[in-house]
Amino acid sequence: MRIFRVVFWVFLVLYALAMAVFVVGWFGLFGFSHDPLAGVFLIPLGLPWNFAGDLFPLAMQPYVSLAAPLITLEILRRLSKPKRRKAQTEHGGV
Repeated sequence: MRIFRVVFWVFLVLYALAMAVFVVGWFGLFGFSHDPLAGVFLIPLGLPWNFAGDLFPLAMQPYVSLAAPLITLEILRRLSKPKRRKAQTEHGGV
């Protein structure tokens, strides 16, 4: 499934860029001022898993939003791997 492999790498690059923008904006690195909206690019990458943030306490919700794209990334990683066939010799086949 080559298309899933391409989508996986594109998604991974977008996630890395969004995390970099978040870290730079949140901590005010490289002379940028602190920006509370620094994580806005992580929201579309984490959908629909961001909705699960409501199930956690308010203090945990930013961390859930940061980790939500990892769920999608794992799904894409599993879809990009080819399925392995079981060896016929396990069941007495030739």
